[in-house]
This record gives sequence, structure tokens and C-alpha cells, in this order.
Amino acid sequence: MRLTRFAPLAALSLCLLAACMPGGLGASKGSPFAPGAAEGEGVDGLIVGHRLMAAGEYELALKAYYRAAGEQGATVDVLSAIGSADLKLGRLGQAEQILRRATEKDERFVPAWNNLGVVLMEQGKAAEAARVFQIAYGLDSGESDAIRQNLRLALAKKQKPAYDPPTDRPFKLVRRGVGEYLLLTEQ
Repeated sequence: MRLTRFAPLAALSLCLLAACMPGGLGASKGSPFAPGAAEGEGVDGLIVGHRLMAAGEYELALKAYYRAAGEQGATVDVLSAIGSADLKLGRLGQAEQILRRATEKDERFVPAWNNLGVVLMEQGKAAEAARVFQIAYGLDSGESDAIRQNLRLALAKKQKPAYDPPTDRPFKLVRRGVGEYLLLTEQ
């Protein structure tokens, strides 16, 4: 009766001892399971980030871009990519700051200028966005349809605001029965 109490402990001890022995519980060469540590070169963080952006995984793409910044430094490509990810995540202030740094680092890098213009448009700064799109369009020699379209939109918004001023009309809630209400505007 006493031996059965110690049987699980004895089995566990044998397993632990087997794991310590050479050729114990380790993975064999033909094992279908993943190996321990990865060997060789890792994939470039910019490539991973671009693929994640295309898949709509903006937060993961941002992490990949930060990893690329740690490996390559704050190059114009990395800064522009980080700014684009921030833009997609709705972090407009951060995106603007990073994209401005990218345009300062390389004044001829068209994607950074275009993305900065998009950020400015999202912030409602149509006049500045139009100026930025003009720079991007000039640097690109007018070859990109997307930049041309962005420039047209910015110039149109700069000339004519998109919305009429809101009219303040008071609302009146009228009860029409049990649990039924009607919302009326007063003219």
C-alpha cells in the first residue's frame, strides 16, 4: 500500500532523469517539430512591415518598422514607413511629426511628402496639404496618378470648404404611445 503512494513520484523521477541523459527527451533531427533557436539571418523588418500593412495589421507593422529602425537606423524609408503606420492607426500627430523628420532627412523622397500631405488633409489643413502635394508632384515629375489625385482634392478643398456651417435647430421629442417617441425639428 505504501509503494502505490510513491509510484507517481517514482515515474516522474524517471522521466526527469531521462530528460537529463544524452538523447533523452530532445528533438531528433528528423522531428517535425520546430527547432529551438533560429539560425541564419532574420527577414528585414521593412519587408515584414510592408506585408503586414498590406494585410491590414497596422499595429504589428509598426512594431516591425521599429525593429527595422533598431537594425538599420532611422533612415528615410523607415521613418516614412513608421509615419504611414501611424497614419493608418489614426495617430495623426505622431504621423505628422515622423513624416516631417523623414522629409528633413531626404528632401527628395516622394512617398514621405505624399503621406505627409495625406496626414495634413486628415487634420483639415488643406492649404498646407496642397503645398506638400505640389512638392511631391514636382519631385515625382507628375508620374503618379495617386499624387495628382491627392493634389486635385487638396486644391479643391482649399478653394471651397467641404461643409456648410451647421444650422442650430432645436429638436422636440414627442411621445406617441407606450415606448414610442417621435423626434421633430422646429423650423
